[in-house]
Parts: sequence; C-alpha cells; structure tokens
Amino acid sequence: MIINTGGRTDTVQYYTEWLLRRFSEGYVLSRNPLFPNKVTRYELTPDKVDCVVFCSKDYKPILPRLHEITDRFNTYFHYTITAYGKDIEPGVPSIEESMETLIELSKLVGKGRVAWRYPVLLTKKYTIQQHLETFERMAKVLAPYIDRCIFSFVEMYKKLETNMPELIPLSEEDKDTLARGLGAIANQYGISIQTCGTNGDFTGYGIHTSGCMTLDILGEANGVVFKSLKHKGMRQGCHCIESRDIGAYDTCLNGCKYCYANTKPQKARENYRLHAPASPLLLGHIKPEDTIIQGAQKSFLAKEQLTPATDDKEEPQNGI
Repeated sequence: MIINTGGRTDTVQYYTEWLLRRFSEGYVLSRNPLFPNKVTRYELTPDKVDCVVFCSKDYKPILPRLHEITDRFNTYFHYTITAYGKDIEPGVPSIEESMETLIELSKLVGKGRVAWRYPVLLTKKYTIQQHLETFERMAKVLAPYIDRCIFSFVEMYKKLETNMPELIPLSEEDKDTLARGLGAIANQYGISIQTCGTNGDFTGYGIHTSGCMTLDILGEANGVVFKSLKHKGMRQGCHCIESRDIGAYDTCLNGCKYCYANTKPQKARENYRLHAPASPLLLGHIKPEDTIIQGAQKSFLAKEQLTPATDDKEEPQNGI
C-alpha cells in the first residue's frame, strides 16, 4: 500500500514530532472524516508499506531527522512552491526560503524523489504574466534538483466564494495560455512537466497528463518494480494510484486562502489545540464510543524485483 502523509494537512511542517513518532512506533490511527467514530489502524512498517509519499510547503522542520523514515522506507516527496505571498499563503515561507529548503531536501534524498508542485490561480495581483515570470525564475533555480514539475489549476469551488472572493475564475483561454507558457519554460530548462487533476489536453505543449503519484513514478524513484495495476485515482480527473492518508482535515495552519482541506483557518487553529504528539491519532485520543478496525494493506510490489529496493535509489548528494 501507499501511505500519504500530506493530502489532508501539512504533517511535515506542523506535526513533525507526531509523524516521526508514528513511524518509530510502527502504527497510526486515522479517523474517517465522514464517520468520526470509525477509526482505522495502519501498520507503518516496511513489510506493510510499499512507499511513503509526502506533500508539504516547508520541509525544514523534518530535515534533521528525515533519515529516520528514508533509511527504512521507499519515499517520494512533493514540494509545493507557488508564486504567492503572505496575502494568499500567510504561514508559508518566502519563495527564496522554500527553494533553499527544496535544494537541501534534494541533496538529502536525491533529485529523483522530489517533485515541485505549482498550483495556479488568478487574481488582479497574480496575473498570467506574473505567473510566467515567477515560474521561470523558480524553474531556473530548481531544475537541477527535481524529478518533475506538477501544476494544477485552482477551481472556484463553493467555499472559495467566501474564503477567497478575489479569485478570478480561469477561462479555457486562460488555461491554454498558461499551459503553453509553463510548458515552454519547463522545456527550456529541461524539466519534465505534467498536470494534476486537470481534464484538459496540453500534450501539444509538451505537458504530460499521467497521474502525479503513479506506480511508475514511485518505482523508478526508488528502484523497485510494482505490479501493473489500474490507477483508479482519488477524484475526477485524477490518474494516481490509490493511497491512504493519515492526516485530518481542518488541521493545517498555513492559512492558504485557496485550501481545499480547511473549512476556514480559525477551525484549523481550534483543532490544533486538540493535538497530542504522543497520541496515535493526529487529533485527540481514542474515545469509548470509537470503533477501531484494521486497515487493508495489500502490497502493490511485484513478487520478483530486479534488484534490492535500496540498490538503485539515487545516491544523495552531501551538503547544500
């Protein structure tokens, strides 16, 4: 199975100690977001987890101890660095700080296991031209340190009407102009670029449409062979392999105005007070009325591996 640590919240940035403790103790409990009294237990051991996938906007808190996980598990890292400032992402480091941390991460784990995520939205301040200029500035720096770039278009879903009224809906023409520009810049700097959760076809601009978390990507990054399986995706337009997220909604403190995982920033701050680093749950503790079930953890790994999982992993570089 694939464990996802960052689909519902930024565990790397705000729940570092809890995350490391879960892997050290070898298990985690996860509440069902739709049925809160249903709790699933997952074993966090190398024989039960094929790969651990991370997604964060700041890896700095975990870097000194990241080896506690990477020494034992196959891993892959999504690093979201955007064009936005504190007006949109109040809890996120600056672009320059984020790029420095990505480079440090890449040197620790190898560029083959690092993907740069770039979500795109438009406001009067963050225009198409602003995006293309900022993207090129970042691409020039990050190209030697990443496996690929994954971009997505932020859609105007219901809660953004309240949380981000300044958001300008993207027209099909806007998307085409952005895709053409991003594709050209990525090609200029030798970056493999693809979409995420987008139904549009931009292959004419050199943009791939495969999932951002596929068994091919994870296998190549870690030097392992996975079975040939259908990728069901996590939502419409998604072409990723299924995974199990161990985080919780309404818990990320970054305060990003376009966030899909938070109802509103205040709710996340309230929930954070329930966090106990020693608990197997991200928030609070097990209650008498809770029902705990053992999660299914079927391996996606092929029975025959060409080489041991550790042999073909890209050799990390030393220093920054």
